[in-house]
Amino acid sequence: MAPRSFWEGYLRLSLVTCRVAMTPATTTSKKVRFNTLNRATGNRIESRYVDETTGKPVKDQDQRKAYPISDDRMIILEDEELESVALESTRTIDIDSFIPRDDINWIWLDTAHYLTPDDKIAEEAFSVIRDAMAATDTVGIARLVLYRRERAVMLVPRDKGIVVWTLRYGDEVRDGEQLSGIDSSKPDPKALKLITKLIDERTQEWSPALVEDPVQKRL
Repeated sequence: MAPRSFWEGYLRLSLVTCRVAMTPATTTSKKVRFNTLNRATGNRIESRYVDETTGKPVKDQDQRKAYPISDDRMIILEDEELESVALESTRTIDIDSFIPRDDINWIWLDTAHYLTPDDKIAEEAFSVIRDAMAATDTVGIARLVLYRRERAVMLVPRDKGIVVWTLRYGDEVRDGEQLSGIDSSKPDPKALKLITKLIDERTQEWSPALVEDPVQKRL
């Protein structure tokens, strides 16, 4: 059974607009999952938000977001204030710009989704945008609200569809300062030849079997 779309909206580039649907490109549905039980009663345990001082549960309508400005001071933000700075359109992927496909390093990629036209009428406009990106070897950059957060996304043409990658925020990616302390001198030629030979011997075609979870099978 094909996965159900979790997001439906529009893909827009200037005057070209079409209806689209998005599905996750990965799944954890086959993973073994556990429930946490009370050993004494056998009942399942549920999670609740409680007041750290009184220990009493706090209802959803009484919960607020707060930003700490010091050890003992916080700024409380209401839902309306958070919504006021959010992206206005939550149902339109409006492509802002295009960049060469190889310019975005893998470290910026977060979560992949499949994007497809949502009806027959949308197929032509969708195909034009997809094929134009493929022909120019570029990817589209847009902003979108996913998982209740505003995200920068990258649109990559693939086969008959488009892959939408959410991108990590700029402050989430480190600049690789850990690599600066590595000795830059060239390795021993004999050792390099040996390792190159081992790589040649062990090179094979990609298969999903190479990344199977052995613990999952045992469970």
